[in-house]
Amino acid sequence: MRTGRGIGGIGLAIGATLISLLTTSLACAEQPDLKWRVGIATVGEAKYQQGFPHFDYVNPQAPKGGDLNLSQTGTFDTFNPVLEKGEAATGLALVFDTLMKSADDEITASYGLLAEGVAYPDDISQATYRLRAEAKWADGKPVTPEDVIFSFEKAKELNPLYMSYYQHVASVEKTGERDVTFHFTEKNNRELPQILGQFSIVPKHWWEGTGPDGKPRDITRTTLEPVMGSGPYRIASFSPGNRIRYELRDDYWGKDVNVNVGQNNFGSITYTFYGDRNVEFEAFRAGNTDYWFENQAKRWATGYDFPAVKDGRVKREEIPNPYRATGIMQALVPNMRKEIFQDERVRRALNYALDFEELNRTVFFGQYKRVDSFFFGTELASEKLPEGRELEILTELKDKVPPSVFTEPFANPTGGEQKKSRDNLRKAVELFKEAGFVLKGNSMVNAETGKPFSFEILLSSPALEVVAVPYANALKRIGIDASVRTVDASQYTNRTRKFDYDMTWVVWAQTLNPGNEQWDYWGSKSVSREGSKNYAGISDPAIDTLIDKIIFAKTREDLVASARALDRVLLAHNYVIPLYYRMNAPIAYWNRIDRPAELPKYGIGFPDSWWSKEAKTE
Repeated sequence: MRTGRGIGGIGLAIGATLISLLTTSLACAEQPDLKWRVGIATVGEAKYQQGFPHFDYVNPQAPKGGDLNLSQTGTFDTFNPVLEKGEAATGLALVFDTLMKSADDEITASYGLLAEGVAYPDDISQATYRLRAEAKWADGKPVTPEDVIFSFEKAKELNPLYMSYYQHVASVEKTGERDVTFHFTEKNNRELPQILGQFSIVPKHWWEGTGPDGKPRDITRTTLEPVMGSGPYRIASFSPGNRIRYELRDDYWGKDVNVNVGQNNFGSITYTFYGDRNVEFEAFRAGNTDYWFENQAKRWATGYDFPAVKDGRVKREEIPNPYRATGIMQALVPNMRKEIFQDERVRRALNYALDFEELNRTVFFGQYKRVDSFFFGTELASEKLPEGRELEILTELKDKVPPSVFTEPFANPTGGEQKKSRDNLRKAVELFKEAGFVLKGNSMVNAETGKPFSFEILLSSPALEVVAVPYANALKRIGIDASVRTVDASQYTNRTRKFDYDMTWVVWAQTLNPGNEQWDYWGSKSVSREGSKNYAGISDPAIDTLIDKIIFAKTREDLVASARALDRVLLAHNYVIPLYYRMNAPIAYWNRIDRPAELPKYGIGFPDSWWSKEAKTE
């Protein structure tokens, strides 16, 4: 994903006509033809100039110390940050630094953290990062180019996401005492220097050493040995699957680096894991958790009448910042690897059975909007009929895309009234009939084989049942046997990695600068690769072409037009049953913690730039 906020994620985390360059006077003895930059941005001008003291949105006088108690749904069984196996512990990013660090008041801009600078030629055929001489691991050893090479190669080898994300990186090599150079298979891919600054750098010597048990460590396996990093925190203690405590390092090498000033303020950060979201909320109500991100509309509307809210000890806010540069598609996703979902008319019929308006009225207290784009809420979302550059792009693919993209804007069915709901279900039955299914008695069956149309909706949390169960009941009204199954986090992760589901619930988050991650979402290359985010099972040559147009767009105009064209084609194929979203973040927190008066334009800054009021007392 083209984002300065990390790969996951919100991470996770924009094409432009030019890449803004911040030049420095760094010595370039080894490669005198390269211009070094302390930061890079892919839209407009990078905000911060050489020598900036800190990001504008932080409080440089924020006190250090105090404890932050957080909660997490699920569990964990490994501290290995590279391997795509097991359930990695939440918060591991606190332990590991990256080459670059994003600024949350810019759409996609990042500045040197482990690397003091980055350089690349005009054709962007490679990128070289120069490590800071003072960058150290927790054991005092320097961070080296060998560590970067080891981290990158293991990430690509052991994690399918990185394999796709960095598919255009051909090789990496040490090119100086503190320099490491990445060579690219494709030129002029402007996002590559940006996203190569995002992966966690791990210590080669530690992973190739022996553990406390005297046995060699193995980065290809899960581990509950507290891992060592170069980041601001260390794993201080843990209870397997239940709790993990991170402690701020007094000897952190980067505490005074400008991109860290005013951040990493809590003396400790503890995550407690829960199997039930409602129990997790009760822990917040009781004061055992300091911060809460609300994901249930009903609870946000009715569940905050406890004394701590009334007397001001718990604050509530609705913050739009994180979504100003994020497009969301939240949807129920039929797995087209299953034969029953391969007919486009079937998938469209399944959308007619979802009555969002009724759910929004009765369950969500009118807080949500129906999603109608894979880039919902951003300028990349398609609307009306294609025109201008978007129309030109689609016309080039006229014989490979659905004809409706030229004649009919995508629109979800609307309900909310008994008549509309009945009409929508009738339309669904008609579409099923066109696809070869008929109602026999109370069952929708294949007209030729007589096999009933039935499937399972796989969920990761009981909280999602409030939508899935009414949806399954609506499907039963037209003879479809849709069951709902909620499994624990570990089982859900394993099943979705292997595409072992009929239908599941997915949220894709898009930045304003989509890029290589599009291959992982909907590209033919990812349809059979376990662990990819191509949950729908999409493999379509026109979509592959549009992904390439996005990645190699030479201007912002081309990128926006290509993204809108991709959005329009994805919608026209009815790959998903779009759900809903709200474009602000509902948060609540105890007054034991505090934040800067002005949050960053594109984020909440939590927990990086928040702090503990207890630290002032200390």
